[in-house]
Amino acid sequence: MSTITQEHEKITKEKLSDQERQYILLTQNGLPIIQEPYHAIAEQMNLSVEQVLSLTKSMQERGIIRRIAAVPNHYKLGYQFNGMTVWDIDDEQAEKFGDAVGRLPFVSHCYLRPRFLPEWNYNLFAMVHGKTEESITKYRGQIKELLKEVLVSRNHDSSQDIITKSNDMLTSTAILKKTGLRLKK
Repeated sequence: MSTITQEHEKITKEKLSDQERQYILLTQNGLPIIQEPYHAIAEQMNLSVEQVLSLTKSMQERGIIRRIAAVPNHYKLGYQFNGMTVWDIDDEQAEKFGDAVGRLPFVSHCYLRPRFLPEWNYNLFAMVHGKTEESITKYRGQIKELLKEVLVSRNHDSSQDIITKSNDMLTSTAILKKTGLRLKK
């Protein structure tokens, strides 16, 4: 089940208050890019800033809002190459090494996911961005060096024509618009 589907199911199971719905509608395209964005939201909702922050915290605690983060357009910043590196690493070491990969300066996000053997043996995902194809290939090599002692070596399954590798890099062929939850007005 996709994360978006899970979020939608969670929200449809738990009825939103009118105030929560208004908050989502005001913020679903991003926070205002001003020095005090929560003040502007508070003003639009006829609430105090403290009430808006309390509402935000409550919605985070209940899983309606997963996170609040800046989402820069890396293409406009000159980073036109990106790749999702995928890794098959030892499960017992996954959190420790995943955390180390996530702290690398060229990794924008990193997370663990379940494998779907035998077709998909990767459990660690790390997105890298660069200004050239060579730079993201270099970053993949640096991650591989960091993970070399925990990479899993699997046997090739010739009966199903499945080739297993310890890592790969999936590169973008198009710019996709990233959006979070959207409510209809």
